[in-house]
Amino acid sequence: MSDHPLIDTTVAHSARVWNYWQGGKDNYPADREVGDYVLAAYPEMVAAARADREFLIRAVTHLAREAGIRQFLDIGTGLPSHNNTHEVAQAVAPDARVVYVDNDPMVLAHARALLTGGGAGDVHYIDADLREPEKVLAQAREYLDFDQPIGLTVLGTMGHTADTQEAYAIVRAYVEALPPGSHLAMCDGTSTSEPMIEAARRWNDTAALPYHLRTPEEIAGFFDGLELLEPGVVSATRWRPEEGADEKIEEVDQYCGVARKP
Repeated sequence: MSDHPLIDTTVAHSARVWNYWQGGKDNYPADREVGDYVLAAYPEMVAAARADREFLIRAVTHLAREAGIRQFLDIGTGLPSHNNTHEVAQAVAPDARVVYVDNDPMVLAHARALLTGGGAGDVHYIDADLREPEKVLAQAREYLDFDQPIGLTVLGTMGHTADTQEAYAIVRAYVEALPPGSHLAMCDGTSTSEPMIEAARRWNDTAALPYHLRTPEEIAGFFDGLELLEPGVVSATRWRPEEGADEKIEEVDQYCGVARKP
């Protein structure tokens, strides 16, 4: 018997639809149906989903290489894809430790397969609700040294918390637990175009877990009290793009930033 709940493949599911948009194979007809319904209003969603992943790669690489971070706490992990946080971090620093947090049965099943597959280095998975920071942090302390800087990644996740002040409080609880020199990397969907707003409406009409867009200014609020790295809070494609990419960059309705805790 499995010790996690049955996975319902007949209802569209956030992590699986995201996986579909990113070009993954861990999705079902119900997920693709909702994914295509959203894409009909906002074809750029595929670019936005992939920009989110590209931002993760650049941000984690920066934190491991330039900031010397050797520990990462990935909140609201989603389904494993290519270039997961531990793969990116350990490509720079093989001794990097990564803790993933999610409470989704399907994500948990994939994480177990990933973590027992060998070659994953020092990687751990916590089955917990990110909206309960105290519980998550208590378990994370079993694997991470909270006297040394930690890279906290919160990508495409806080939109599922409707109340902005509540979302701020959740992220703040994690940041406050981290030692000085830690960093927060964050990315979420923004209400920066009418097609994206319509896409969110379609999503919320059909998916089990609603998603709430925020303004770039509201995204910036997650970094209050921290030292925001250049170029600040920007469209995900604009955060430290590869050299020579400037001419062909198209903005997406996903805003992001990286900031250091003083």
